[in-house]
Amino acid sequence: MKILTILGARPQFIKSAAVSRAIRRHNEAHMGREIREVIVHTGQHFDANMSDVFFEQLDICPPNHNLGIANLGHGAMTGRMLEGIEVLIQQEKPDCVLVYGDTNSTLAGALAASKLQVPVAHVEAGLRSHNLAMPEEINRTLTDRISLILFCPTQAAVDNLRLEGYPFPQPGNRTQHIQNVGDVMYDVTLFYRDRVARSLSLDSWGVRDKEYALCTLHRAENTDDIRRLDTILSALRDISLETQVVFPIHPRTRNLLARQNYYHWLDGLMVVDPVPYLEMQRLEMGACAILTDSGGIQKEAYFHQVPCITLRDETEWEETVLLGWNQVVGANHDLILSAYHKLQTPSRGTEMPYGEGDAAIQIIKFIREIR
Repeated sequence: MKILTILGARPQFIKSAAVSRAIRRHNEAHMGREIREVIVHTGQHFDANMSDVFFEQLDICPPNHNLGIANLGHGAMTGRMLEGIEVLIQQEKPDCVLVYGDTNSTLAGALAASKLQVPVAHVEAGLRSHNLAMPEEINRTLTDRISLILFCPTQAAVDNLRLEGYPFPQPGNRTQHIQNVGDVMYDVTLFYRDRVARSLSLDSWGVRDKEYALCTLHRAENTDDIRRLDTILSALRDISLETQVVFPIHPRTRNLLARQNYYHWLDGLMVVDPVPYLEMQRLEMGACAILTDSGGIQKEAYFHQVPCITLRDETEWEETVLLGWNQVVGANHDLILSAYHKLQTPSRGTEMPYGEGDAAIQIIKFIREIR
């Protein structure tokens, strides 16, 4: 069996590490019935941290193909990816195309496979922010509609699909399969958490455990809107009067502030360059609070049992809010400060909304059964 995996952004490579590991374990246990994975990197996000060290650190196989498509508008980027992926599907002749999440690469991979009538498996299916102004919401919704296998990370994602009328018929009189397998990011976190705690120290950042807050900002709605960015950074400066704030700054944000001569907005914050995956996990684990507009980091905060403040107007990870670990505040100065002052660490219940840490194993098992 051959799987063509489409990846385009660093978070997708991190998620795919768990599935690729599950494939290797399957092959070791089932000689003669091996799965061959062919990895395609669209090039959507150029990340200087995605060096050889990145792949070695996470035990990820380097991509078999790199399309090198980046720095284009949504339409041009998706169109060129669609063209390139289509050629590779015809060349590789996979039994299944595997896509992750909600990027332009996700949609392009799903479209190319669907038009060639190759089954699509979508990891992180069923997520909804109900905000169609987000490109990610469009990508994930369309990808779900044309995927044969919908791997949901939570029961809420399954419920979203049911409310929308899923499952739908697919080509060849096949019907979509909806599976709640859990979250592959939880698999990855569990795999590396103990190693990170043992091998990485907070000393290199000059901070102490639970004596700092961690902030990340990368979404265009915050970093490209100067008023929202001003409001958020103003709230962070106020928080820094009480607690040190570590801020790995996105290059786009750094360049915007420098270009507008607003770099003084970072006064009082501990600004650092973007942090590699394992080092970021260590910073998250040691923080007293995490402020972010990242969907993935909201979940990782929950995985590490660190209170989170989400700097967006909505979240697709509603379980983190319902369980008391996450407050969604948007870009409102007073709400950000109020949320910070109301931080709490809920008692750990028995809920396991993101699965048992075996999502990747379930994904590979189901793909083998359904092909």
